[in-house]
Formats: sequence, structure tokens, C-alpha cells
Amino acid sequence: MRRLAGDFAPWVLMAAVLLIAPALFSGSFALTILSKIGVFIIFAIAYNMLLGQGGMLSFGHAVYFGMAGYFTVHFVNNMHDGDFYFPISLLPLFGGLVGLFFGVLIGYVSTRRAGTTFAMISLGFGEMFTALTLVLVAFFNGEEGIQTDRWVGPEPFGITFGPAVQVYYLIAIWCLIATVAMYWLTRTPFGRVLNAVRDNPERAEFVGYNTQRVRWLAFSLSSFFAGLAGALHALNFEHIGFETVSAATSGLVLFMVYIGGVRNYYGPIIGAVLISYLEGVLSELTAAWPLYFGIVFIVVVMFAPGGLAGLISMHGPIARFCPERLGHLLMPYIQAFGATIVACIGAIGLMEMVFFLSEHRGNDTVMRLYWSNVDAHAVLPWVVFGGLCAAGIYLCRRTYPTAADAYSLSMVKVRERMLA
Repeated sequence: MRRLAGDFAPWVLMAAVLLIAPALFSGSFALTILSKIGVFIIFAIAYNMLLGQGGMLSFGHAVYFGMAGYFTVHFVNNMHDGDFYFPISLLPLFGGLVGLFFGVLIGYVSTRRAGTTFAMISLGFGEMFTALTLVLVAFFNGEEGIQTDRWVGPEPFGITFGPAVQVYYLIAIWCLIATVAMYWLTRTPFGRVLNAVRDNPERAEFVGYNTQRVRWLAFSLSSFFAGLAGALHALNFEHIGFETVSAATSGLVLFMVYIGGVRNYYGPIIGAVLISYLEGVLSELTAAWPLYFGIVFIVVVMFAPGGLAGLISMHGPIARFCPERLGHLLMPYIQAFGATIVACIGAIGLMEMVFFLSEHRGNDTVMRLYWSNVDAHAVLPWVVFGGLCAAGIYLCRRTYPTAADAYSLSMVKVRERMLA
């Protein structure tokens, strides 16, 4: 009974968060961000089915996300023409079938190879579909994309999906369903075989498994859920464009999965929430926001390959066997985090001034930075931010070893407790 309650507890918590989120974050902009987070949670977990569970690095998984969006928009527009009617609430399933169709076709070719070859094939298909959206104007409408109106007719209980909050709850329901479905898929024998193909394909093939068929099935299932997310994306924005199938969208979901954590199921959820929120907020604050994403991605890959979820899960044994040691970690972690914040404030200030001067070459030298007016041509801001950056780096070099030693000592205590 306790194990069953533990299995269902995360999903009950997730359902509660999805239910009350609009009440906590009111406003149209907040609803847009929340809806985008729900869509990319599905997309990130679907992508991690390839990368984390199957070890297949894809640079073109946005194809299934975007193609499902295109077909969904055409589907809705045909309903407006009066040809037929289909419940809007079930349209994500249609998008999933579109993603599955393309996933089966492309996956049959792509999964015949693994490793770098698979990654290059996926990149080639991604670039090919991006070019098709600009060439086949009759279907894709070029760079302008296609508009639609999700308000087709009343659903049960008078729901029209016109208001943004109704679309949010539609996304939230499908997000919960898809997240649970993909989680339990990883717990099936197929999920275990997929892990075996990822870790040791030669041995898996030796014991009788067709590794290409296993990868193909995983690729197809991942494409289905990516298509489901693409349909929700199209319904949310009532527009679909070529950028949804481009390498930029494939790279964005790759960032989410890696920053959140590849080998942890909850990692893509953390990455999708964080990156979607930061993209929505930072894009309003600075035009250089892609630069910060790139820096964060590099830092995570170099120093935290397990992602944010990995950093959290590495403290699991301490919380389980030596919870009192968590208090000893608190102060070293606060000091290291404070030093990081100081370094980031200085580095961001310097980068923003450099970017401002590169974009404004006239007499306008005053910029808005940290809620203050800063003259980018003056010496004082460069000295202040440079000093903060240098001081932060120095403090990081002093506090990081202390935090690492505190963690190592805690793990020693855990091993002693386990052996006792």
C-alpha cells in the first residue's frame, strides 16, 4: 500500500499544481507562459524517450512537433468551412497520429543506424522539412505560416476553448495524461529493453532482441507524443510557422532535456518549466537571451552532466539515511550560491553593455540595466561590473571546494550508516 501511494503521489501533486497554477499566476501573459510550459513538458519527455531512454541523439525532432501543428491547423480550418466537425478536445490525438505517421516513415530509415550517423540523419531530415515549409507554399504558406481559429463550436458543458484559461486546462489535462503514459511506458518490459539497447546493443542483440526494431518503436512512440504536443501548440497560439520544424525548436527541446537531466525521468519536466519560463521572461528583458541559454547549456554539460535533476537526486541518499547532514550542507551551499550570484551579476552587466554598444553605434549611450539607467560609455559601470565579476569568480573558487568537501563528508556518513 505504501509503495502504491508513493507511485501515485507525484501525479496527484502534479495534478494539483496544474489545477491551481492559473489562480497563483493570473494575467494573460502568465497563462500564455503556463500553456507553453505544459506543451513543452510533453515535448521534452517525448524527446527524452529517445535521448535518455534509448540513447538516440536527434537534431530534428521538431519535425514531428511542427508537422502535427500544420495538419492540426488545416484540420481546424476545414471544420470552419463546414466540411465536418471533430471535438477540439480530442484534436491532440489527431496531432499524435500525424507525428506517429511521420515517425514510422522517417524512423524506419533513421534507426537503421545509431550514434553519430543517426544524429546526422535526423539533422538532414530536419533541414529538409524546414526547406519544404518555405518551398511548398500551397500547404505551408511560407514564412507567414497559417492562422486558424480554435473557436469552432461548443464542446460539452458549453466550453468553446475561446478563452485562454480554457485552452490552458485542455493543455494541462493532456499534459498529465501524456506524462503518466510515458512514465509507465518506461516501466514496462519494452522500456527495460530500450535501456538495454542504449547501454549495450551488442549484448541485447546477442540475447535475441532486434535492436533496430526496438529503436524504431521507441522513435515512433516518441514522435506520437511530440505530435500531440505540436497539436496543442497550434491550438494554443492559433498559428503555426516554419520555425516549429526548424533546428531552433529541436535545439530548444535538447536544451530543456540536457539542462533538466537526461537520465532522470523528471529532468525534462524541470528543464521544460525552467527554460520555457526564462525564455518568456528573458526575451522581454534582453535581445541577447539566446546567449545566456548557450552559456547555461555549456556550464551544465561541463560541470553537471546529470542536469538539475541529477544535482537534486544525488542528495537522495543523504536525505534517506542521514537527514541531519542536510543542515550541515545548507551554509556551504548558500555561500557557493551567493558567490555565483555575484559573479553572474557582474558578467551579465558586462555582456549587456557590450551587446548594447554593438547594437547602438550612435550618440545614445544610456541603457536600462538592473532597473537603473547606465551610461555604457562611462568608465564607472565597467569598473563596477568588472569588479563584481572578478570578486564573484574569486569567491566561487573559495566556496565551491568547501561545498564539495561538505557533500563528500556527508556521503561518507551515509556509507557508514548503511554498513552499520
